[in-house]
Amino acid sequence: MDITTQQATHPYSEADIGKTRLEPTYRVDLRPDGKDVFYDEPSIDWSALSWKQIGRPYRVERWSKEKLAWEKEHDQTLPVKTSWEMFNRAFQQMFDEDALAKRKEALAHLGKSLGTFHLHEAQEAFDEIVQATYWNQAHRIEDAIWDPRGKRALFSGLDVKKPEILFLGAADGYEAMQLLAMYPGGHAVLVDYDDYCRTHRFGQFPEAYPFLGVNPASGAPKVWYRDEMNIDFEVADIRDLTYGRQFDIVLSIGLLEHFPDEYKPWALEQHRRFVKPGGYVIMTTPRIQLRSKIFYTIFADVMNFAYRELMDVTHLGLYAYENGFEILRHGRIKAHNGVIARAR
Repeated sequence: MDITTQQATHPYSEADIGKTRLEPTYRVDLRPDGKDVFYDEPSIDWSALSWKQIGRPYRVERWSKEKLAWEKEHDQTLPVKTSWEMFNRAFQQMFDEDALAKRKEALAHLGKSLGTFHLHEAQEAFDEIVQATYWNQAHRIEDAIWDPRGKRALFSGLDVKKPEILFLGAADGYEAMQLLAMYPGGHAVLVDYDDYCRTHRFGQFPEAYPFLGVNPASGAPKVWYRDEMNIDFEVADIRDLTYGRQFDIVLSIGLLEHFPDEYKPWALEQHRRFVKPGGYVIMTTPRIQLRSKIFYTIFADVMNFAYRELMDVTHLGLYAYENGFEILRHGRIKAHNGVIARAR
């Protein structure tokens, strides 16, 4: 790699550790710590916890207009795989767009539409303004979608070296890349059954995005990039995977909440079947909080193509415990609950 190319794709170095910066479509955050990154919840006797005590997760049921239109046209329920193909394309567009530029364009469109009394177009422009404003706040300003400091805090303290990582439902693979930066020399297999995730969500993930991790030679902080990591992407249904119990870490981010209760034991078993004895299972799910409810309402047309729940960390932990996992750590980050578990 020549110097010019390296400067373009690797613009940050160890000299930038401790800094944060806004890029047009995301935030760079190389601050190593902070007060708001991860909240460990108090110890819970999971064997004494019951669903009667905590209730069930909140179901998100304001559906995408595209989903409803497809079902009306085809006179059937939207197939699960098709729903995820629609979701991935709609959601990735949010990451690709410059939210502030989109808002400026929508504001101009709103003024023009109101001036000509085109009220339907004005409503569409207003909706775009709200979405762009909220996305800019959630993703760029607060960095709640990728949440690097929260994820680093959640992933810290694992007893692994050069780990083999399996990421189920990987999408853009962000969390596997963060793990590989923190525990360098490892290898990750990203699995998703939508090839668009391989070609676009992961394939076009910003090369210049820096991950804060560790220098294996010195133990000092180091900035890592995607092209320095050993990653394979497998386009496959989880049911068709042929791996054995060979992974030090099995990871899923926002996966379990898409399975109704009758299928959650199966989903959790897919984590267990690939993890080494004594290995780690890491799971997160979106938090049940007012801000999450607002998010999934404003972005219903972008997000809500398939079954979805919002959970408290006790929901996530109890599902895991009831299905044979020991909960090693549980808590919450900005938008998600997080659990570190081990198969009992």
